[in-house]
Amino acid sequence: MRDAAIAKHRARRDANTGKALAGQRSAVRKAPARQAARKALRRSAARFQGRRILAALLSLPLGLLGCLTSPLGRKLGLPWLIHPGRRLYRRITGAARDQRAARDAAIREDLADAEDAADKQAAANDNAEEIVDWAERPDHLTPVPEAPVSVEDRMSEFLPGQSGFRFEEVAEEMYQAAGSYDPEGCMEILSMVIGLPWALMAVANTFQKLAERSDSEFPLEKEVAEGFTGVFQALMKAVEEAEELVPTFKRVHEQDIARHEDPRNGPEAEKGWNV
Repeated sequence: MRDAAIAKHRARRDANTGKALAGQRSAVRKAPARQAARKALRRSAARFQGRRILAALLSLPLGLLGCLTSPLGRKLGLPWLIHPGRRLYRRITGAARDQRAARDAAIREDLADAEDAADKQAAANDNAEEIVDWAERPDHLTPVPEAPVSVEDRMSEFLPGQSGFRFEEVAEEMYQAAGSYDPEGCMEILSMVIGLPWALMAVANTFQKLAERSDSEFPLEKEVAEGFTGVFQALMKAVEEAEELVPTFKRVHEQDIARHEDPRNGPEAEKGWNV
């Protein structure tokens, strides 16, 4: 029963993930065509606005002349003398508006054709099994290891000889340094605590940079960038906790810190308490 329920949940989750991935891949495939269409629509709008400005410039002299001819046209019953500038402006802008509508319709039609061609190409690639985006589930659930894995064993799992960005090496050095850390005094620990938020902020910014580059530069799916973003957000919460640790440290050790910052009769005299 438990295996069946978990398998059902996995199938539903995989179906939802597949739909989300299909939508994102479709957006990626259609992005160049949509970007070109947006540029074409912006050029069409700019051309229309240019025609409106030209119509205003051409209609201005006739509009000024219409101040004299409009009363005369009303008196003589000649409509073509009434508001000549306004009628010219409406005629030019009306023609420009119709031309823009025709251009925009053609652009959207070309976009629909390009998107349809991209979908057909993707379907052909899927039929040819050029991209395999699924993996078989095991017949049975994978048992959870009974004993937790130590940090040393976890570090040894990374393949040797890897080049590039080795974040685990820096993390291992920090872990080893924490194990062998022997401060000369508690004021040194206070200094370390004060710098801890900045250190965690640097680590968080590292994953933020990885998220940005995974989304814009690396050939990775969006879920990977979202995963890096999740790590960044979790580390930012750790930064907040580290910032709260500083006033806590100073509050609970206020008297101890005061003996070091403002010793009575000098540091040597303060040692007389032997605490």
